Amino acid sequence: MRRHRLNARERRRSFRSRCLFAACCLVSGAFLLLGRAVHLQVVDQAFLNNQADARQVRRATLSAHRGSITDRNSEPLAVSTPVDSVWADPGDLLSSPQHIPVLARLLGQDSESLTSELTRNSARDFLFLKRHMNPSDAERIARENMPGVYLQREYRRYYPAAEVAGHLIGFANVDDAGQEGLELAFDHRLKGTPGSKLVLKDRLGQTVEDIEQVVAPEHGQEIATSIDLRIQYLAYRELKKAIQANSASSGSAVVVDVLTGEVLAMVNQPSYNPNDRAQLRAKRYRNRAITDRFEPGSSIKPLIISAAIESGAYKPASRVDTNPGYVQVDSKIIKDRKNLGRIDLQTVLSQSSNVGATLIAMSLEPADLWKVLNGFGLGRPSASGFPGESAGVLSHYDNWRPISQATLAYGYGLSVTPLQLAQAYSAIGARGLQRPVSLLRVIRPAIPRRVISEQTAASVLGMMEQVVTEGTGSRAAVSGYRVAGKTGTTRKFSTGGYSDDRYTAIFAGLAPVSNPRLAVVVVIDEPAAGRYYGGEVAAPVFARIVGDAVRILAIPPDDIEGNGETMLAVASGQ
Repeated sequence: MRRHRLNARERRRSFRSRCLFAACCLVSGAFLLLGRAVHLQVVDQAFLNNQADARQVRRATLSAHRGSITDRNSEPLAVSTPVDSVWADPGDLLSSPQHIPVLARLLGQDSESLTSELTRNSARDFLFLKRHMNPSDAERIARENMPGVYLQREYRRYYPAAEVAGHLIGFANVDDAGQEGLELAFDHRLKGTPGSKLVLKDRLGQTVEDIEQVVAPEHGQEIATSIDLRIQYLAYRELKKAIQANSASSGSAVVVDVLTGEVLAMVNQPSYNPNDRAQLRAKRYRNRAITDRFEPGSSIKPLIISAAIESGAYKPASRVDTNPGYVQVDSKIIKDRKNLGRIDLQTVLSQSSNVGATLIAMSLEPADLWKVLNGFGLGRPSASGFPGESAGVLSHYDNWRPISQATLAYGYGLSVTPLQLAQAYSAIGARGLQRPVSLLRVIRPAIPRRVISEQTAASVLGMMEQVVTEGTGSRAAVSGYRVAGKTGTTRKFSTGGYSDDRYTAIFAGLAPVSNPRLAVVVVIDEPAAGRYYGGEVAAPVFARIVGDAVRILAIPPDDIEGNGETMLAVASGQ
């Protein structure tokens, strides 16, 4: 009995001891938790906040759109439209494989191919799945709330004029960087600088809240080109028709404002659509009007006559004896189509006499001839700023031999681009003053540089008018307007010498003669439909371009006596 009471007492004592120990443990634990809480809230607060932010606050990019490109009248030539790109964290997406078939369907891809791509890039944190989606299509993906799948706002370039201005404007790549044309030339002004902001994201990586803008995006500058889209369209139309009608391999046309040096139109065939990336191949997007060289043939003769008059050895009424219809220089015999006899400088141009031009050029000092031709812009870039612009070829006079100087007189042994030839003719139309050509709209025309005297320019312009009224350029005539110009036809060089069946047809001219405003050059390469002379193939294209352009620009007719009815109709807008 006594032992039983002792055991009961010991059990109570043992229980109290355990309770006391448990209470002490609970109190100690409470104090430890309280201490830890105080430590976390006071001592480690900054560290924990940073850790939370690192897991939930992210820096997001604010996209900057590329500056637009317009024509001189603010018509859009290149604009940036908002699009969405879909990207993923491959590891997160692979951890939820049930979403992959849905995502593949929305992306228009094969499920197995998408899985394979994600697996190959599983070590990466960022993988573009599809660039530049329509925002409405991308929004359907966003509504699925798939882990590891995100949208990024970007901008895609769109070219409203498509192939009509493709060669000039060029294109930007998928990352919005200029690759060709004016997009490349002025990329530093067109491209924007992205900004950034802080956003709060949930555990799935979805943005919950915008916190603050850190850096504002800087959008690209707008650029106004010198192009008049109305004239660009008509030049494109007429050139394309001519290429098809003459079964030609290619062609170019350039329209320059004589008063300012601005390029109002620049077109090439064949063309390409910069909106279709499948067409972006070098041979298609090359701007032939600036990069391709050709031997100008007889279209160079007005410049030769200008050099002759500038030398003081010739006057407009001076005569050249072309008898017996040919001339021999070294071993080469240069001939006219018929013996023109003793002719003046006017006839040399209007009848396109190779013999007359050769005799004139051979009589000039090489240095004087070279100086005038180089002054017109031959043998050097036009400073248009267009990527890949060719300087053409005009060798220094120290390297000339007699035959070099002779063939140069009728456009062989040197080469120019259509833009260079248009710039040279502009100087004649501007009374001997040359302004830099510009592909951007000019607010204040640059100070011109005198190339030839005003008297020489006026004389040569008058001779060029007779080429149209009485000579080889009759098909360049424009009803109601006085036109000046020069034809050119050259045989193309091929292996072993010049070809007998491949030609380049050229016409370059000015209008209206009374106060020249437009300088136009048309080049048709390798016409193969039977006709190949510049006066037959290129001159009619010139006439149609000028005929519409003068009306678009409201340039008054100046051939009152030649066609009074036409002048009245144009003035009344009919």
